[in-house]
Amino acid sequence: MRIVRKLPLLAAVSSACLVLAILGGRLLGEPGFATAFGAEDAVTLQGTGATFPAPLYQKWFTEYNKDHPNVQINYQALGSGAGIKQFQQHLVDFGASDAAMTDEEMAPVKEGVVLLPMTAGAIVLAYNLPDVTTELKLSRQAYVGIFLGKITSWNDPTITKANPGVSLPDTKITVVSRSDGSGTTFVFTSHLSAISDEWKNGPGPGKAVNFPVGVAGKGNPGVSALIKQTPGAIGYVEYGYAVQAKMPMALLENKSGKYLKADLNSGKDALASVQLPENRRAWVTDPANSDSYPIVTYTWLLCYKKYENPKTLDALKSVIKYGLTKGQSFSADLGYIPLPGDVIDADMKALDQIS
Repeated sequence: MRIVRKLPLLAAVSSACLVLAILGGRLLGEPGFATAFGAEDAVTLQGTGATFPAPLYQKWFTEYNKDHPNVQINYQALGSGAGIKQFQQHLVDFGASDAAMTDEEMAPVKEGVVLLPMTAGAIVLAYNLPDVTTELKLSRQAYVGIFLGKITSWNDPTITKANPGVSLPDTKITVVSRSDGSGTTFVFTSHLSAISDEWKNGPGPGKAVNFPVGVAGKGNPGVSALIKQTPGAIGYVEYGYAVQAKMPMALLENKSGKYLKADLNSGKDALASVQLPENRRAWVTDPANSDSYPIVTYTWLLCYKKYENPKTLDALKSVIKYGLTKGQSFSADLGYIPLPGDVIDADMKALDQIS
């Protein structure tokens, strides 16, 4: 009985999909890998899931390719919801999600699940105000009000109060959210629920949320594109996408009342405020440290505890080890937060659960 079935390659993939076909070979420092993968052997790994870490995963797989000519990795960045669903259905070898699977979501997976936080990053509020060149500050009251649909123009007093001297236009605010099941949405709405009872008791947290106002795009790329083409728009996206798209990002008020921009230091500070538990599921919904950016998250790979094919198992473990070691060196340049050492150690230990 096969435990993992392969997902057929699609002849055509929508622009929201990131399909990575990466060739790889022997991982230096891993004796036995070359023996397991001789020239006559080819291994294909199929994965689906979060768009949030996709640029970093693409970099990992590209670099892994240089030394691993017998491993092919096909990763479709369809969103965390799709990643979890296809993983539950055994259509992939691994999934990826910014929302770690719950116990209820793991229950249908009879061979068991190992969750591995592989990187971390900030979620930013990117906006499109062509005539505003000063960095915009948004209080907690302001951005909750915007996404609740209660603040509808950019010169609303709640916004101008935090931006003295900045001439804000009487432009309608267009909220941009995600149309797909999204871990980014889960993280963002979990933060809103942590700081606002009205949000918590209204739209609430989740991977798919009915936002009171606005339009929706598919994936972080879709949201970024909508913001860029819509004057007056604001939406939540992963920091790296906002950087690549050259979109301005608001400074957000954190729990201590400081306005901070997303960067490596404020992200690291946020992660330091949370202790990773034994099951490696931790949410940084509203970090308390004074220098912490307020919306930061880990993002997870979803792995089975048991694999039928030993070559699939060995290849997957090798790729994961690469991401946890050399792969971390690419994080900062792409807008991600390198994992703390204790998290890497916990992931390496957890790999022993996969057989």
